[in-house]
Order: sequence, then C-alpha cells, then structure tokens
Amino acid sequence: MPRFAANLSMLYTELAFLDRFAAAARDGFTGVEYLFPYAHTPQAIAEQLQRHGLTQVLFNAPPGDWDAGERGLACLPGREPEFREGIHQALAYAAVLGCPRIHVMAGLLPAGRDANDAQLRHTYIANLQYAAAAAAQQGVQLMIEPINGRDMPGYYLQRQDQAHALVAEIGVAHVQVQMDLYHCQIVEGDVAMKLRHYLPTGRVGHIQVAGVPDRHEPDIGELHHPYLFALLDQLGYSGWVGCEYRPRAGTTQGLGWLHAARASCAAGLDS
Repeated sequence: MPRFAANLSMLYTELAFLDRFAAAARDGFTGVEYLFPYAHTPQAIAEQLQRHGLTQVLFNAPPGDWDAGERGLACLPGREPEFREGIHQALAYAAVLGCPRIHVMAGLLPAGRDANDAQLRHTYIANLQYAAAAAAQQGVQLMIEPINGRDMPGYYLQRQDQAHALVAEIGVAHVQVQMDLYHCQIVEGDVAMKLRHYLPTGRVGHIQVAGVPDRHEPDIGELHHPYLFALLDQLGYSGWVGCEYRPRAGTTQGLGWLHAARASCAAGLDS
C-alpha cells in the first residue's frame, strides 16, 4: 500500500495550523505536506514533527504574492531575483524540517502569452536550473506540477507531457514531476495508462490524489482509487502519496477510504 501524507493546507482546517500535526498523527498519518510554511518559524514546525513522529514530505517554494493572485514566479521574465530569494528561503526551511522535496510553482501566463512562448520557456528552464544547483547542495529534490486550468486558470504548466519534456530538457536527476492524479484526470484523463507510461521513467517524484471532479475524498467521484493504489504497488512506486483534497464533512469523519485501503492491504498480507 502506498504511504499517505496528510496535506495540512486542506485537511484539519478547523484547527490552527500547528495543531493539525497532532490531528494527522492521531488519524494514523506518518507524513505531512502543505502549501507554505512561511507564516511560522521552521523551528516551530520542526517541534511538531518531532513531537508527533511525522515526516515532512513536501512543501512549496514562495509563490510571489499569493493573496494578490500570483501562483509562482518560475516562468516570469523580470522576476528572477525574487525567485532566487524564494528558493533560498525554501531551502533554509527544508534544512531545518528535514524535507527532501520542494514544489516550485511555475506561475500564471502573462497577458497575451501562451505556454509556447519561447521567452517564458527559457526563463522557466533557467530558473529551474539555478534552483536545482542550489538544491543539489543539500540533497533536495525539486518538483514541478501540472495544474489544471479550471482550478487555476492560465497556469503555465498543465499537461504531463509538457512537464516531462521540461524535466528531460533540464536534464538533472533531482528535478522531477509531481503527478497529481486529480489534475491529470481533469486535463487529460487516462490516468492509469499515464502512470504506466511515466512511472518507469524515474521522473515522477511525488503523487497526490483527490476525488474528481469536486476535490473531495478519494472514494468520491469518477476515479477508482483502490485500483490506482494497487497499480502504484504493481509499478513499484515507493514514494509518498499526498492527500490534497477538501473533506466534505470533517477530515477524520471522511477517512473511511484510508481505513479501507489499510484493511485491504492487511488482508492481502494475511492471505
């Protein structure tokens, strides 16, 4: 069975952020991820991780002005100094938290431009190469993630093939794709075949899940996640699966899917 990490930006939101770590541990999660840690000191977060026996799996580099609608800086010409400052801030947090992965958001397309714009691609690749060189010094993997244009209109990176082509062009082993099956299903579909195609390449460094189309629990919607979880095992995926969804009626109350997955795994081991 895959290792599941609770996304604390979406789960347990009835609690203050630093209280969500204890709640995740009580529900049996052993790993956590979230969007951004920067409202808290890394020491305060590290204390929660240690106290509750949790592994920090992933967080995002600073995205620019999130409250103003920015969703990353990597593809934006002219924002390179801010991008670099954010990468070093993220790496400083990763060092304290023992976090091996940082998601670098691409950013929204500037007005009048599309994803085929040569300058945006050049800027994106150059920024990721800079970030990769910095991350390599402390053994951190950088993630890039295709995000669907319904939830995030105008996002630069939306397709799996686009992301894998960029990773191949960058040509650095520790720049990988964060494959969110929710986004993949909305944009492209054929999720199982894409897993079969991309996991053997070694370029997928993290997976996330949510029910489609409403981003609730993975047992709700058009994807059959028990099949996909079994497929991850068959394909030898040993990484984490981030639970990045919006609970319909409370996080703990909606974890029947996780209990069922664990029961199924236990039954398989006993047979």
